[in-house]
Amino acid sequence: MLTRNDILRRTHYGLKIIGHFLREHYPGEVVMHLAGYDAGMCPNPWDEGRSTLHVWYEKVASEKRLPMAVARYHDESGHIPDGDCFDFTSLETGLKDQALLEWLDEAFHLYLTKSFNYLDRSETAGVTEVAEMTETTETTDDDLPVCVEVPRFSFFKAPIKNIVPFKNITPLQAWKYITGKYAADATEKLRGLTDKKAARAFKAQRFAYACFSGVFSKRSDKDLVAPSGLLCLDFDHLTAVEALKERLLKDAMLETVLLFRSPSGDGLKWVVRIDYEGHTHQQVFAAIRNYVLDTYGVAVDSSGKDISRACFLPFDPEAFIGDNYKGK
Repeated sequence: MLTRNDILRRTHYGLKIIGHFLREHYPGEVVMHLAGYDAGMCPNPWDEGRSTLHVWYEKVASEKRLPMAVARYHDESGHIPDGDCFDFTSLETGLKDQALLEWLDEAFHLYLTKSFNYLDRSETAGVTEVAEMTETTETTDDDLPVCVEVPRFSFFKAPIKNIVPFKNITPLQAWKYITGKYAADATEKLRGLTDKKAARAFKAQRFAYACFSGVFSKRSDKDLVAPSGLLCLDFDHLTAVEALKERLLKDAMLETVLLFRSPSGDGLKWVVRIDYEGHTHQQVFAAIRNYVLDTYGVAVDSSGKDISRACFLPFDPEAFIGDNYKGK
């Protein structure tokens, strides 16, 4: 049976829940400004969008080893009574008790009530190469075919404006590019730039990139030819890059295909093997993002939700490649 603590630990103690509903009411707006345990005054759907809804974290007693907290709110306009993230969900959905928890589990792709095995690829045996899978030219994200045994994905030459792939490559070919000196000069120059805007422009102009999640006719979700069975997780602005790298390499749930430093040097790109099992790319990404946050306490860049996400390929002589992909 689901518990409230199960939900809290996987939704930033419920802050993501309240934020989700506020973004639905006010799409495109910044609805919260978190400072410590206080999310400040937020737009209030029950007060015509005025900033009268105060949202904050509050620590609560827990018998578990991990600390526990819960997101609470107070409506200064008096339209709704004080409550927590579960009360907020009930106001929005009309659900209560176990039905409410089950709705949150499904809506936030937490996979608490059903198993989700990212690594089971037993159905891939004997599948033909990507080039032969002509029947997948009209594949949609909701109906992904079985992934090929040797992953292949699209590689693009710089600049980022070039959306037509140069060729389709394997993890080994990507690893050879990253550990070779193809991007050594550009990587060194990028890491010497201090202006963020200039660095972004330089990276977009000078770095080749890959769309690890599939083979594409063009870099666009709708132009997916076949999925690769890979997902690239992006970690930005880390304070201890090597420490996280060591932990990720020991992960027991996800198979590491590639792991390398980001072009800027203060982040990581973690390419893992996945299995859609009837789920969409966005659902798989959301589940793994929640798993990573819950396990390692670090956030994954949300851009990974797009199956055609571009990943710039830097120079990293210490890039890791999984044993299963070294000879392919």
